[in-house]
Parts: sequence; structure tokens; C-alpha cells
Amino acid sequence: MSAALTPPEPACPVAHARLSVRSISKRFGQHQALDDISFDIPEGQIVAVLGPSGVGKTTLCRCVSGLLAPDEGSVHVAGADIRQLRGRSRRRVAVIFQQFNLVSRLSALDNVLGGRLGHVSAWRGCLRQFSAGDRQMALECLDRVGLLDRAGQRADTLSGGQQQRVAIARALAQEPDLVVADEPIASLDPQTGSEVMALLRGICHENGVSVLCSLHQFQQATSYADRLIALVGGRLVADRPAHLFDSGLAAQVYGGARRDASLRSAQIL
Repeated sequence: MSAALTPPEPACPVAHARLSVRSISKRFGQHQALDDISFDIPEGQIVAVLGPSGVGKTTLCRCVSGLLAPDEGSVHVAGADIRQLRGRSRRRVAVIFQQFNLVSRLSALDNVLGGRLGHVSAWRGCLRQFSAGDRQMALECLDRVGLLDRAGQRADTLSGGQQQRVAIARALAQEPDLVVADEPIASLDPQTGSEVMALLRGICHENGVSVLCSLHQFQQATSYADRLIALVGGRLVADRPAHLFDSGLAAQVYGGARRDASLRSAQIL
């Protein structure tokens, strides 16, 4: 039998957490997008964020990646306050977007080299003067995602799945501590989505990179994530290993988005 929704309890810190989120809240006008969210992710763990549209998944990803500042609370990556990561230190956090965010006129290789910008001087980055070592690394990243043979191909001639693989290779070339992926398979068919999630899981476990990934797809989340957290009404209501997050709990989470606001103070233990 699935656990019932119960009153919330404080999150327990993880020793040496790669990502530490503490009591972050974010409001847009009268809308409370995030409400007192706390959790940790250790090194080499992939965590999926579940919940229907509008519950705060994208806002959470943007706050964690530093693209959006929370109104309250803090986010630390490898011990560093995300607000203090500027310039080349931003390479600690790589972001993978739903719409890929590639430069369409550039080749797959040149897009992956974008992940090396945090490792070169500003003038070399502006002139795209990358070293032989950077180019070799970018090629190795393309090989890792199965696209070495497409290195010279323009990004806008690749399929959606291939473009997302290039985006993953770019993130890998960045050598980050944390990858934040906001709905990375929402634009892909189920088979391609599974392949992309398998890549993210492999990179996470083999490279020791921590991954926070927002998803709509419950089956993909339970298949490829180590741990699932769920949001209802901007609040964290579930946090447990993926193999313990069954369809009954998922029904409570997704049903909770349609019930009255009293569920905003609930949590699954």
C-alpha cells in the first residue's frame, strides 16, 4: 500500500553534498512558485523532479542553476554559493534545456566546444581559438554520445534527439560538478527520450557528476533516476529512492495538483 500524505518534516542534510538546497522560496506576484524547498544531492546521483505542469519544476531548476535568484534560501554547489559563481567558475554548473539551445549555424563540434568557454581566456573564447586539447576533448564528448561521425554537421540539420545529444556532449565538455536538465526529453519521442536519459544516467554514474532533472514522464523517471522528488503547489511533498516511488504515490502527487490548497502543507515520507 502506498504511503499517505502526512505533515512535512525538515530535510536531513547529506554529508559532503554536491548540491545543497536550503529553504528556497520564489514568488511571482501573487503566485507562490516555490515554498520552502530543501534537499541535498550527493556526488554521482541522478535525481528526477516530478509533478504536473505549473507546480514549480522549471522555477526550481532555474534557481538551482543560478539562472534565477530565489527570494529566500540558499543554493550551494560543491560548497560554493551559487550567487557567488561568476565568470569561469560558472562552469561548475551545466544546464541542459528542453529546446537544446544550440547555435544552429555552427557544427556539432563547435557547439560542444562552447562547453570549454569556462576553461579558456575571454579573448580566446570570443575568437573561438580553442587548443588542440580542447578540440580533442570535444570530439571525445561527441564520441561518448554516439555522434563522432556528425562532428562537422550543422546543428540545424540534426534530428531532435541528435541535437539533445550534442547538448549533453557540450555539458560534459564543461566538466561540471552539477548538471541541471529542465525537461530534457519533453520534445522527443519515447524511444529517443529513453536513450537520452540512459546517457544522462551513464554520465552521472561514470563521471561522478550530480544531476537534477525535471520530468513529466513517471516511467522514465523511475527507470533512470536514483531518487525522485515531487512538487505539489510549489512545495516538496515526496523524496525517496526511485524503486520505492510507486504508481500509487504518483497518483497522489499528480492528483494533489488538482485538489484544494490544503495539500500545500503535505509531504510523503
